[in-house]
Amino acid sequence: MSSEPGAKEDRAQKEELNKKIKEQKIVVDELSNLKKNRRVYTLQPNSNIFFLADKGETLSTCKEDLDNMRKEYRDI
Repeated sequence: MSSEPGAKEDRAQKEELNKKIKEQKIVVDELSNLKKNRRVYTLQPNSNIFFLADKGETLSTCKEDLDNMRKEYRDI
């Protein structure tokens, strides 16, 4: 066990981020395996409304988010 004051918080933050990374991997895999004619909807920020979105743009955004999460995980 580490006696550093922030060790528990860092561990908890790392576990939470790891969980989000796993969820994001699933999203990327699901989007990657969709048939070409499938529609993709995204949730608008600060609302409960979904709008039709471009599959390619959504996939690239999700991949960027995953990469950012992985970088943040490594930095912790």
